[in-house]
Amino acid sequence: MRAILFLFVLLAVTACQYQSNKPLPNTQINPETLSQMNAHRPDVFSFSRHDEVKIKHLDLNLEVNFKQLILEGFVVVHYDVINPDAKRLVLDTRELKIKRVEPLYEQKHNKLNWNKGDSIAGLGTELIINIPEDHSPIKIYYQTSPQASGLQWLSPAQTHGQHPYLFSQSQAIHARSWIPIQDTPSVRITYNAKIQVKPNLRVVMSADNNTQQAVDGLHTFSMQQAIPAYLIAIAAGDIQYKKISDHVTVFAQQQLLSDAAYEFAATEEMISVTEAIYGEYRWGQYDLLVLPPSFPFGGMENPKLSHITPTIIAGDRSLDSLIAHELAHSWSGNLVTNALWQDAWLNEGFTSYLESRIVEAVYGRDRMMMEATLIYDAMLAEMQQLDNNMQKLVNTSKTNDPDDFFSSVAYDKGRFFLEWLEQQFGREHFDRFLNQYFDHFAFQSISTEDFVTFLKENLMDRYPNTVTTEQIHTWLHQPAMPVFFNPPKTQRFAVISDIADKWTSGKVRAKNIDTSQWTTQEWLHFLRSLPVQLTFVQLQELDQAFDLTHSTNSEISHDWLLIAINNRYEIAYPRLIDYLTHIGRVKLIKPLYEAMMKQGELINLATNIYQKARPGYHHIAIQQIDKIVKQTIGDEP
Repeated sequence: MRAILFLFVLLAVTACQYQSNKPLPNTQINPETLSQMNAHRPDVFSFSRHDEVKIKHLDLNLEVNFKQLILEGFVVVHYDVINPDAKRLVLDTRELKIKRVEPLYEQKHNKLNWNKGDSIAGLGTELIINIPEDHSPIKIYYQTSPQASGLQWLSPAQTHGQHPYLFSQSQAIHARSWIPIQDTPSVRITYNAKIQVKPNLRVVMSADNNTQQAVDGLHTFSMQQAIPAYLIAIAAGDIQYKKISDHVTVFAQQQLLSDAAYEFAATEEMISVTEAIYGEYRWGQYDLLVLPPSFPFGGMENPKLSHITPTIIAGDRSLDSLIAHELAHSWSGNLVTNALWQDAWLNEGFTSYLESRIVEAVYGRDRMMMEATLIYDAMLAEMQQLDNNMQKLVNTSKTNDPDDFFSSVAYDKGRFFLEWLEQQFGREHFDRFLNQYFDHFAFQSISTEDFVTFLKENLMDRYPNTVTTEQIHTWLHQPAMPVFFNPPKTQRFAVISDIADKWTSGKVRAKNIDTSQWTTQEWLHFLRSLPVQLTFVQLQELDQAFDLTHSTNSEISHDWLLIAINNRYEIAYPRLIDYLTHIGRVKLIKPLYEAMMKQGELINLATNIYQKARPGYHHIAIQQIDKIVKQTIGDEP
């Protein structure tokens, strides 16, 4: 009882650092509704009729209002009329307050006719505007909602500083919650922006960033390469910077800046080795923004300014393969983009493959193979929980949410497909093919069919009898992993597995295991090699030998806390509470809540932790954790 009382006291203290928030709107979309929409619109997840009128450039002029938690101002939309008979521009919005709409060049104050069309939970509301006769740009005055799904507003207590903070996360279809836009990866645009904020704060965007502080608080930006809406990004707050190489500047709050600069020191080398393999980096600067810990992902590949979780700052650069991944998106995803989210593997599978090549070039094949083995095992475990359609690279599921396409199938099965192609054709031939691929489709959005056609013409036909059409079909359209694929293996893990077996059987004591040269990847394999059920004595022995409960490596902590939950190792519970109330990265927190909810006596603990932590989590995390912690808490999830 004393331990439980301590936990609830700690929870109450921790909760003081978070603001409450209102429940976010239901984002479930009826699959039948989606199917009906698909018959009439180019993208099932977008209202836009970009096959008729397609936007090509935006001029944003917005003010950041931390008091009301809104962005307010206007956007000027430039567009092309594809169909000469088209009379309307259709945009995606979600909870935007549209104030007025007018042409940019026609008579002043000459308003345009506009109306709101269909509203569908999850997709938002279509904005239909009658285009001017001269096809002049359209100016839309609007403001966002405090509950905008693509924006997170943080109080000073939720950051590492003394000022409030704002950041966006637009992927997959959240850009529409802060910009009226054609929110589909099929549409690519350039943009300029003027953002007004308090003079003592800094604004950064996925564009050319100026490191000079704006004395009047007005920040200007230009993105001259065409990108889809989900790559438009903004952040504002007490953001400092440190230039660490020719291409790279690190942006972060002051308390994280030095550690981040050290952790990401290999970024310039990563750029150089990727250019050597896949051609020129085409975006100018490659900057990194370290966000507050509520950021729900490891990283987001916003061009020129990747958003990065602080959870990869381990002090030894052992987790910076995530930087390699976000950098790789500069070729795969940002440069060549999936036209529809159903083909997400074209973004993530290619990027995961490039990541592995970058890690191998910078850190050696041993580290790459260890990471590949961990990834493969985790992928197989996740795929066992997915239905057959969700196990296919070309995903035909009628899902409610495009975020569902971002499973390990898109990332890792896609990566191993490309790795298999490399093995069949040889690295030299496959690298030449990828260079051609990136050049041919640069700054375009494509489908799997486009890829297959290009693969056949530029690789399969040139080197016949190497792979078959049936094998390609198996990879793309069949569930599970092909039986003809050889999984990755590493001798380094065989040694670790042997050590784990000897410790489990009592042949060696934990204190006598020499871990001084172990990498993060070896630690993770060791923890995952242990039996599911361990005794309190065994857990205490490990903890006393290696101080796992107080590990500052977020990945090792995650695996250890999962073991602690499954074996009700109460000594680790205070660390569990601290971990879940200070980290919002879904990959790290979701499995811990799932494990607690499966342990009957820990359900109340999970519920109480989540009740306190939920206001500090991002909308994307809340959506997923609400489904796990089923009890009603606070405002109904």
